[in-house]
Amino acid sequence: MNQNRTVFDIDEETDAFYLQKAVEYHEWLIQQEAQPRLTRTPIFRDREDAERRLRADYFDDHCKYPLYYFRRRFRMSRKLFLKIVNGISSYTADPLPQHFHFFKSRLDCTGRMSISALMKCTAAIRQMAYGSTPDAFDEYLQMSEHTARDALFFFNMCIIELYMPKYLRKPTLEDVVKIQQKHNNVHGFPGMLGSIDCMHWEWKNCPVSWQGQYGRGDKKYPTIMLEAVASQDLWIWHAFYGMAGANNDINVLDNSPLFDDLLDDLAPVVPYVVNGVQYRNGYYLADGIYPEWASFVKSFTVATDPKHTYFKQRQESARKDVERAFGVLQGRWGLIQQPARAYEVNTLRRIMYAGIIMHNMILEDQNMSVVDWKHVYSNPARSLQTVWIDRCQTQRRKAKELRDKDTHISLQQNLRTIFGVKLKKHRKKISRRGVFFYFF
Repeated sequence: MNQNRTVFDIDEETDAFYLQKAVEYHEWLIQQEAQPRLTRTPIFRDREDAERRLRADYFDDHCKYPLYYFRRRFRMSRKLFLKIVNGISSYTADPLPQHFHFFKSRLDCTGRMSISALMKCTAAIRQMAYGSTPDAFDEYLQMSEHTARDALFFFNMCIIELYMPKYLRKPTLEDVVKIQQKHNNVHGFPGMLGSIDCMHWEWKNCPVSWQGQYGRGDKKYPTIMLEAVASQDLWIWHAFYGMAGANNDINVLDNSPLFDDLLDDLAPVVPYVVNGVQYRNGYYLADGIYPEWASFVKSFTVATDPKHTYFKQRQESARKDVERAFGVLQGRWGLIQQPARAYEVNTLRRIMYAGIIMHNMILEDQNMSVVDWKHVYSNPARSLQTVWIDRCQTQRRKAKELRDKDTHISLQQNLRTIFGVKLKKHRKKISRRGVFFYFF
């Protein structure tokens, strides 16, 4: 009987064995489904030790690195950095916005205290200063890539909400007086409010469908434009960011809020005299692409005589203030200097505005600003006309004054005249010195 069995015959013992294995496998599957699935490998980060090391390196009374190391690596003094950290961590509101709630210390699900505001602000400042990736400080700060990226995102939002009304506001009447006096003493331009120009920030991760409007032939990547007005002390009084890189400076000016107060007749008026002629509104030094408006002073395209040449040199020299401001801004924040890696325009806009605000805060901390910030001047109350037709008539009248080409030519000629007088005095001094050295 056993000789006639085939391999396909199954006895009762074998059947029971495989049935038992199937039941065990089914129970194992049920246990696996009941357990939570881990999508990533958990990494223990000793953030308490990282914070003690950070404080011992930079913030204790007898810290490891001197203050000039802190200034070089954080781009600002320790006093200013702690002022920003305390301002963010002590902010109160009901309800508290999400970007401020992110910096509040609280217990996590395991009972450990979360990362402090000092470490989160340090990660944000280091990314701004060096332009590094969010996971570059994982070893030193024991902070994950996601947390470091959120720290930079929410830090910029806090800076804008806390300090933009003070450090990126329009100049008041007292500010205009001091700015004009400073420019007259340094550059010799009476009534000058600053220099205006545009800068391109390359956008590396621009969506493919948008590269037509953000791209330019002279740029490697698509760009986003920044329009800024800077004074001689490199203080940026006006910033407008977000226009596509395919536009030119005139397109940006048409969309810019630079002259909104002037059109509403709310801008401070400080009259000044140039060559015996009185003018009512100040002006900005601009390059050749800007229109011939009363609020712009441009150089001559072709210099025909020594007076034109001297005026051209002085105008182009003074107009470099805004170029210097762009260079300092990019040199201070490496994130703005290199191509942008973010995917949204609003994220880049917050980075740019936060960098400009902290740039102005650093100038104030170094006592380099023209305006005395110990006495903060508030902007005058806006009393717009209640009647819509009156406001339209005011804007039409002010727009006509703003775009007056005759005023632009008159101001340019009078400035050329006073610089011609300065050129004659300068030549007389040189000739006298030459005669003096010739005889002696």
